[in-house]
Amino acid sequence: MSKFDPYTHLNISHDPATDTLTRPPTTPTNTDPTPGDPVVSKDVTLNPETRTWARIFRPTKLPSNDNTVARLPIIIYFHHGGWILLSAADAAAHTNCSQITSEVPAIIVSVNYRLAPESRLPAQHHDALDAIHWVRAQAQNPKGENWIRDYADVSRCYLYGCGCGGNIVFFSGLKAYQLQLEPLKISGIIMNQPMFGGVQRTNSELRFATDQLLPLPVLDLMWDLALPKATDRNHRYCNPMADEVHKDLIKRLGRCLVIGFGGDPMIDRQQEFVTMLVACGVRVDARFVDLGFHNVDFVDSRRAAAILNIVKEFII
Repeated sequence: MSKFDPYTHLNISHDPATDTLTRPPTTPTNTDPTPGDPVVSKDVTLNPETRTWARIFRPTKLPSNDNTVARLPIIIYFHHGGWILLSAADAAAHTNCSQITSEVPAIIVSVNYRLAPESRLPAQHHDALDAIHWVRAQAQNPKGENWIRDYADVSRCYLYGCGCGGNIVFFSGLKAYQLQLEPLKISGIIMNQPMFGGVQRTNSELRFATDQLLPLPVLDLMWDLALPKATDRNHRYCNPMADEVHKDLIKRLGRCLVIGFGGDPMIDRQQEFVTMLVACGVRVDARFVDLGFHNVDFVDSRRAAAILNIVKEFII
């Protein structure tokens, strides 16, 4: 693949002088509801200094017990995009969050974290912690965001990430479990096809080196643009399995759900990651399917429904 250009594949260009990307337009979805929608959403500011924001989702019809609105679990969600693409307003992320909100049901806070290379790791992990603290603050503030204050049960808070978002929830979860966040409690971490890497190639990376969606040069480029400068793919943000230092922290993690598909170039990494979690004493529900490819659930409604059922079982 010596002549393969990952920039052309992703339709992006990089300015090394400013370390910025020119990206293709995404497919945004607005928040205006239409009659009969099972879910409503709105956008809120998280951190004005970093210019991060979130899209909050809630069911249109809220469940009730004895005419009292029942509080719902809250999910803090992080979209896919390989660190460098997409947003919380992207149509795929919006649809996924709407489905989860309706089916679980739950309140979702979908975080529009900063993208690389303009903001390299660990900026995205910091944005996740900002979001966790923001949710906690809304629940405690009588004037806080009412969808969280009035409808969310922050003692049942889940972190959910797809792709690089799965990486984000792992590292932010490590930090969150060290903090005093009451009344907020992280009840579980959901990692849907989490993004990890390393210098030494795995069998699945070599086997799927020419994958249509994520060929190996594209994965390498994403990490090159996301990792701190002057580091390689064995940095702990990319390859937590190679870093012994933080394994004592991993023991503190609560329940984890890890989902993967056999045609994903990163499947070997994901399975090695689960092995590490189990070795550290973490309660892990690992759901690996032989068939399927990375992000198959965003294009195959049957796979999307299967993952939704797995997530629902994990939360309920």
